[in-house]
Amino acid sequence: MLCEDHKINREIACKILENVGCRVDTAADGKLCLERFAGSEEFFYDCILMDIRMPVMDGLTAAREIRRLHRSDAKKVTIIAMTANAFDEDVKKSLDAGMNAHISKPIDREMLYKAILKDYYSGE
Repeated sequence: MLCEDHKINREIACKILENVGCRVDTAADGKLCLERFAGSEEFFYDCILMDIRMPVMDGLTAAREIRRLHRSDAKKVTIIAMTANAFDEDVKKSLDAGMNAHISKPIDREMLYKAILKDYYSGE
């Protein structure tokens, strides 16, 4: 799932992912992402790409809430922060919120693919 509030950024990220065969579901804010994840079948989503700064519910809060859900996949789903904030303290905040990785915008395709595949192939 791609959680991004800016329409253009959503479209670009979707194209990047779809070009390598990914099926992408989108959410425009953290609350919608949380609701879609919570309402899905367990293990439906392989990965969540999460913007940090969004209206309604920010990405850090959404990640923490997903990790708190009482579902088998809530602790295991890969959550990757996507943000323009790339300072060490921002990375730490993402990891402390339960995210697996932190990539900066603008999105570098190779970095995105590596972040997604790292957790997929490590079995986390």
